[in-house]
Amino acid sequence: MGQEAFSLEGKTALITGGGTGIGLGIAKEFINAKAKVIITGRREDVLKNACEALGENAYYVVADLSLLDTIPALVTDIESEFGSINILVNNAGIHLKKWAQETTDEEFLKIIQTNLLSVFALTREVAKGMLERKSGSIILISSMAGLFGIDRVSAYGTSKTALIGLMNNLVTEYSRDNVRINCIAPGWINSDMFLNAINQDQERKQKITNRIALPDFGKPEDIGNAAVYLSSQAGRYVTGVVLPVDGGATVNF
Repeated sequence: MGQEAFSLEGKTALITGGGTGIGLGIAKEFINAKAKVIITGRREDVLKNACEALGENAYYVVADLSLLDTIPALVTDIESEFGSINILVNNAGIHLKKWAQETTDEEFLKIIQTNLLSVFALTREVAKGMLERKSGSIILISSMAGLFGIDRVSAYGTSKTALIGLMNNLVTEYSRDNVRINCIAPGWINSDMFLNAINQDQERKQKITNRIALPDFGKPEDIGNAAVYLSSQAGRYVTGVVLPVDGGATVNF
């Protein structure tokens, strides 16, 4: 097939939380692969700036995915305006760094609502068209915290582990109609938010650095390239996979 196997030309991708960080890195690589990209988020100014940076073929829709009852209409509106969604990347999520004993029920539920329930609701709605067309790629963005235990992220880690379970079960239902679903588990990826957080906790920074096998933190584009592969013809026989993009952190001691 050659390089054309990695092309997303003619495909429309919806990327949640696509205005910053990993979501923006995925959007950049999808644009480079010639996809039409729609990014969502809650802050219009951030989305508008991201689309200006992404250039032609990038569009945005303001949405709060934690409002589950709005999701069916959101998907209908997006497909009415931009056409069928061929690729869905569930990237949007929120974080909570807190000891388990200090985490309230309300805080835990908020994480689950955004990081798991909204992902399921959006996936279900987008999959309706994919299943009818018998074609589609869905990517869930999990985390290192979904693969092994990390202190002070019990709610977040649980939500990211649950995404892997969701993937496993949807594979059994979606595969017969050629809709593939995979997880990417990013490692520690360079972003302003990440660097600000770890620079305030040198002990944790050293622990993270020791865990990574490769010499440096990852880049958002590293996650984007993995997403391009999983969504392209090159990945046509790949489904039900959890792909760590982590510099070897899951196996390094």
